[in-house]
Amino acid sequence: FLAIGLTLNPREVPSPLIGKPVPDFALPPVKGRALGLSSADLKGEVSLVNVFASWCVACREEHPILMNLRREGFVPIHGLNYKDQSDDAADWLDKLGDPYTRTGADLNGRVAIDWGVYGVPETFLVDREGRIAYKHIGPVTPDVLEKIEKKMAELIGANIPFEREELPKKEAIDLFTKLGEPFK
Repeated sequence: FLAIGLTLNPREVPSPLIGKPVPDFALPPVKGRALGLSSADLKGEVSLVNVFASWCVACREEHPILMNLRREGFVPIHGLNYKDQSDDAADWLDKLGDPYTRTGADLNGRVAIDWGVYGVPETFLVDREGRIAYKHIGPVTPDVLEKIEKKMAELIGANIPFEREELPKKEAIDLFTKLGEPFK
C-alpha cells in the first residue's frame, strides 16, 4: 500500500465534498472590502472559490492568473482568506489587485476545515445549486486553469475560449515587479 501511495499525485486528492452542497458558513469581509462570503452567496450561478493568504508564496504565483480570469469575467471568483492578519490581507489585495467579487475573512480557519482544505492555495468550482463540482489543491497554473475552464464550460453550457492573448508587455512587467517585491 505504501508503494502505491507514493506514486499518487497529492494535488489530485479526491474530495468527499464533490457533488455535495458547500458547507454552511458566513464570513465577514476582509478589511477594506464591502462584501463578505457565505454559503448563500454561492447559489444561483457557477463560481470559483479560491482559498488564499497573504503569507502564501504559491498564492502569489497564481495571482496573475486569477486577475486575468477576473478580467475575462466568465464566472465570479470569491476569496476565502485563510488564517490571515486583517491588515496583511487588505494590504496584499490592495497592492497586487483584487480578483474577488466577495472575500470572506476566515480568521481562525474553521470554515476552511469544513471545506476540507489541506492548505493554501486551493480552488473550488461551485455549480449553480451551490454544490462543489471540482477541487484543486495548489496554485492555479495555466494547465490547471484549462481543466477548470473545461469544467466551467460544462456547468455553464457555453464555450469558453482556451486560447489567451499574452498580457501586454508593460502590464506583465508591472505585475511581476509587484509580485517580486518583498511584501511589507
